[in-house]
Amino acid sequence: MAGTGGRTTDGLPRHGVDRATFRAIAAARGGPEAVRLLRAGQLSKRALLLLALRRAAPEDTAYQAAYAELRASQRADRARWEEVLLRPELDAWAADRLRARAAGETVRLDGLAEFLRAAPGEPLRLECDGLRWTPAIDHAGPRRVDYGRPPAGPLDERELAHWRTDLALAWQVLVHRHRPYAEAVAACVTTIVPLRPAPGGEAVSAAARRAFGAVAASRPGDPVLLALALAHEFLHLQLGALLDLVPLHHPNGAAVHHAPWRPDPRPVGALLQGTYAHLGVVDFWCAELAAGAGDTRRAAGEFTRWRGHALTAGATLLDSAELTGHGREFTEELVRTVRELDGPR
Repeated sequence: MAGTGGRTTDGLPRHGVDRATFRAIAAARGGPEAVRLLRAGQLSKRALLLLALRRAAPEDTAYQAAYAELRASQRADRARWEEVLLRPELDAWAADRLRARAAGETVRLDGLAEFLRAAPGEPLRLECDGLRWTPAIDHAGPRRVDYGRPPAGPLDERELAHWRTDLALAWQVLVHRHRPYAEAVAACVTTIVPLRPAPGGEAVSAAARRAFGAVAASRPGDPVLLALALAHEFLHLQLGALLDLVPLHHPNGAAVHHAPWRPDPRPVGALLQGTYAHLGVVDFWCAELAAGAGDTRRAAGEFTRWRGHALTAGATLLDSAELTGHGREFTEELVRTVRELDGPR
C-alpha cells in the first residue's frame, strides 16, 4: 500500500498507510497514532473539497470571502484552521454542494461562513486518571447529516446537565477498563450529537461516513452502554477515514450478503463496516468480563453473541469476491483478532 510523502499539485500532502499501522487498525489497536494519520487525511480531503467549490463558484463572493478567511487562518492560526476543517459535518456539506453545482443546480454556499462563525457546540472537559477528552455537545446547530434518528436538540439546561453527567461516567468506564479505546476516542471524537431514542425508548447510536469526529447517540441511562456506544461508533469513524485512503472493497454491488445482526441483506461495504465495528463490541465485553465489573452474566452473553456474529460475517466477507487485496488482508487480521478474543484476558 502507498506510503506517505510528497505533495499534490495543490500543495497538499500525499497520504498513505504503512503496513504495520494498517494491520494495527484492522485489529482495532491503532491507538491515537493511527487516528492522527487518518485525521491528516481528512484535513486534506476537506481542503480539496473546499478548493473545488471555490473553483466551481467564482461568482459567489460570499463563499470566496469565507474561503479566503479560512486560508488566511491556515497561515496565521493553524489550530483554528484545523478545528474548522474538522467540524464533522463540513465534509457532507461541501460534498453535497459540489454535487449540486456539478448537476447545474443553484445552491447557497453560505455554510462555510457559518462553520467559521458558529461555536462547535456545548464544550466539555472530561478528565480521568490523567487522560483528557474535550468533546462538544452539538445539540442546537443545523443538521447536515442524517444519523438515522431525529436529533434530540435543542436541549435545555437540565437535559445538558444529564448529558454532562452521563458522558463523564462513560468516560470513567472507558479510562478504567478500556483505556486503549479511551485514548483513541479522545483523539478522534470531537462532537456528540444527541438523538431521540428509538420507539419504545431503546437507545440508539450512529456514525456517518462523511462526519468524521461525530458520534450521534441517545442517552441509554447506563454508563457502560454509553461507553460501548463510543467505542463501537469510533471504529465506524476510523474505518470510514481509512477507506478514504485505502480501497478495501470494489464498488458496492447488490445487497446480497447476510449480516447476522440485521434481517435485511447488506452490500459488501456495509457488511465490512458492521463487522469491524462489532470487533469493538466483542473486545469491549471481553474486557468487561476480565474486569469482573457490573453484570458479568450480561457481559458473558453479549461477548458470546457478538463474537459469533463477527466471525460469521467475517467468513462471509472472505468468501465474497468483492474485497480488494488490501481488503482481504484487513479482514483476515480482523477475524484473527476476534478469534483470539476467546474469553477474559
